[in-house]
Amino acid sequence: MAVEWRPVRQSRTHELVLESIEERVLAGELKAGDRLPPERELAPVLGVSRSALREALRVLETIGVLVAQAGRGPDAGARIVRNPDDALGRLLRLHFALGSYCLEDVLEARVTLERSSFHAAAEHAAAADLDEAAALVARMAAPEVSVPEFNDLDTRFHVQIARSSGNALTSTLTAAVRESVRPLILRALEAAEDWPATAAALNAEHTELLRLVRAGDGAGAADLAERHIRGFHGTLVEDRPEG
Repeated sequence: MAVEWRPVRQSRTHELVLESIEERVLAGELKAGDRLPPERELAPVLGVSRSALREALRVLETIGVLVAQAGRGPDAGARIVRNPDDALGRLLRLHFALGSYCLEDVLEARVTLERSSFHAAAEHAAAADLDEAAALVARMAAPEVSVPEFNDLDTRFHVQIARSSGNALTSTLTAAVRESVRPLILRALEAAEDWPATAAALNAEHTELLRLVRAGDGAGAADLAERHIRGFHGTLVEDRPEG
């Protein structure tokens, strides 16, 4: 279906460009994988400057619905994509740092999301998804694993369980909420007096969580997930500049 582009009003130009593109996505005229016309063609059709168009495209790239490639090859130009995880995580991390949400807000959001995802994973997870989660747990147990790598693997484990629950939005929100406190979690892990013992205790819970999910014990997995999250969040301290 050919997309019909129309000029936009000149006030708040880049926001009106965003509205124009959003309208076409909502109408089904633009979908993931579609390419936008080149700037030199799209700007005059919309009746805006190329700088205003670029500003709108940068916003779309930041929120994870557009990827732009420079150059003249077949992959050059702007393309509609579906990549919400990184964008939402970045946005939530910034708002957490700015004080839009307190640590208690993040804790309760994590508990709600992960209770749901572990419970659903026990009912719906495919064996292959749980095998991937098991590989992450095994890597976390390696004696040579560094604190930053453990933190990354820990995040991937929780997101993998959420993804295996069959709810894509739960997976994305879990990743975003966990990403928002990644720096705090990393600092808490690095400050552990006995890192090997801390890593072993956390991973023992990961192992038991995975066993409960494999056994189909959704209620047990949800309860342990909540204890796991609340127990570790007690070691986190918000560190923001006063203002």
